[in-house]
Amino acid sequence: MCMHILFAGGGTAGHINPALAVAGYIREQHPDAHISYIGTANKLESKLVPEKGYNFRTIDVAGFQRKLSLKNVGRNISAVRKMFTSSIDARKILKELQPDVVVGTGGYVSGPVLREAANLGIKTAIHEQNAFPGVTTKMLAYKVNAVMLAMPEAEKYMKLNKKPIVTGNPVRRELLKLDRKKAREILGFDDRPLILSFGGSLGARRLNEAVEELIKWHNGTDKFYHIHGTGKVGYDAMISHLKSDVTTLSDTVQIREYISDMDVCMAAADLVICRAGAITLSELEVCGKPSVLIPSPYVAENHQYHNAMTLKRCGAAEVIEEKELTGQKLIDVVGNLIENKPKLKKMSDCAKKNAIDDANERIYEVIMQLYTTA
Repeated sequence: MCMHILFAGGGTAGHINPALAVAGYIREQHPDAHISYIGTANKLESKLVPEKGYNFRTIDVAGFQRKLSLKNVGRNISAVRKMFTSSIDARKILKELQPDVVVGTGGYVSGPVLREAANLGIKTAIHEQNAFPGVTTKMLAYKVNAVMLAMPEAEKYMKLNKKPIVTGNPVRRELLKLDRKKAREILGFDDRPLILSFGGSLGARRLNEAVEELIKWHNGTDKFYHIHGTGKVGYDAMISHLKSDVTTLSDTVQIREYISDMDVCMAAADLVICRAGAITLSELEVCGKPSVLIPSPYVAENHQYHNAMTLKRCGAAEVIEEKELTGQKLIDVVGNLIENKPKLKKMSDCAKKNAIDDANERIYEVIMQLYTTA
């Protein structure tokens, strides 16, 4: 029989992409392996997983709303109902598919799948991407056969009956293939410092507004290159504002809706300004990039702040909380860093020291150990 590994996780790319990265690595090592995935029908995984050709099944499950409002009371009543029905559906799928190992990568969808798999005696593992673990991870950590952490700091927030394994987060392999010199040749840049900034595929309004002020500050000096990804909702507004406030946008400044060549831009960058999602931070570490991190305050348990502080404490990043973010604050921080080569070198070395560039291999080894004892 072929090895059958089932992944469960979803809602955001931060939960889905690690699963897909590891699934791809398993396929490289075992071309005949059977890979399945359980997610929800209306979230990002319903698009990304089938595109990779994996068997995709769905359950109807919802997370609980923490803010108290009449609307959220109704949502939470629905979530309670779905908690029971999703467990029944997950159990049915597991009995049908009979996987050898079930791996959860977070998000509320992984909860009922891992819980029912453990109840059925199937080998289970969970991977936590953040420095502050999510509710699902904390609830299931004592029940699964293996707990994998991207960041060792997460252990202190969990009740465990076994030692966790620090694996890091899987990162895109193309990020490991380019160096700064080659990337700059591709972009057509000389050796002037490059600032790379972005707020995610949808964008981040406060980050975009602060970066807009930063661009106005250095535009026309031609001392730096700057590539900024506005995200889908911020592009038109930024272009409009810059056209009205700046006579001519320098050739050294690029405003993009989406950065499709992130591997090239990241390799070429001298300083990165971004949110503090777990996968992004792992990529910064692997690439050895100094950063200014602006954690999103709109995420569960404020986990991006905890992520960001792991890089700040090791000397690889400066952190600006969104409640303190202004254009002038960002200008002050960037201005103190961007031409300070010794400081940037020290931050780069700290980032690299924190990096785990073989996360796929580490997670694969954990899964294989479970498989061989299944």
